[in-house]
Amino acid sequence: MVIPRIYNPQELSEGISSELGEEYFTYIKDVLRLKKGDELVLFDGVGHEYSAVIRDFYSSKVCLDIIKKETIKLPDTRITLAQSLPKGGKIEMIIQKSTELGTSRIIPFISSRSIPRLTGSRATGKAARWRKIAIEASRQCGRGNVPEVSEILSFDEMLDIPDRRALRIILWEAEPKLGIREILTDEKHAGVDSFFIVIGPEGGFSWEEIEKARQRGFISASLGRLILRTETAPLAILSILQYEKGAFGTLTD
Repeated sequence: MVIPRIYNPQELSEGISSELGEEYFTYIKDVLRLKKGDELVLFDGVGHEYSAVIRDFYSSKVCLDIIKKETIKLPDTRITLAQSLPKGGKIEMIIQKSTELGTSRIIPFISSRSIPRLTGSRATGKAARWRKIAIEASRQCGRGNVPEVSEILSFDEMLDIPDRRALRIILWEAEPKLGIREILTDEKHAGVDSFFIVIGPEGGFSWEEIEKARQRGFISASLGRLILRTETAPLAILSILQYEKGAFGTLTD
């Protein structure tokens, strides 16, 4: 039997009792149908897991005994995904799947050909929902941490974020010379453990945007002859990076 995992952003210690509030009560008791004495795992989203046993249920609270604290080794490779807002609900799927694929940070942004133009309270509300999706995806896939999901930025604001240590790549279907394989097999990038990947909207990037990115130190690259949909491209590049950096294909640290 798989022990259920619950996100609880609190630092806890072995041997103490802790309470989960009303937001967890119904889920644990009525959805998971757990009872007194059942085990569950709490994770705080920053690299710690806590083995716990349900002591009892009180009015809208779950009382737990914390049995063991474990530090989860986080990946050495840090990947930031900057995704131009696509149409419809595609961004939710992108956030969910890129969380499963080990992204460290997700930055939604608006480019010149983005169709959604979210601003103000509506943008803030969307960002809050996207963070919940990242939390749930982290819980489901067994991650020890939760990726940061930023507020919606402009194209220029997004370009200013990466530091100089990150390998900055902007995927562009019209790139005539350089493919992602050539970049990743280039010896000068062999020791890189920080990546900043930029994906465009359905209509792609304009020439002006590509030039602006290049001036900020980004490398424009193609994924190959096939033109992938905006919701497919991030999953492809994340899978490639994780395989190349050793996160996929091995069960040992």
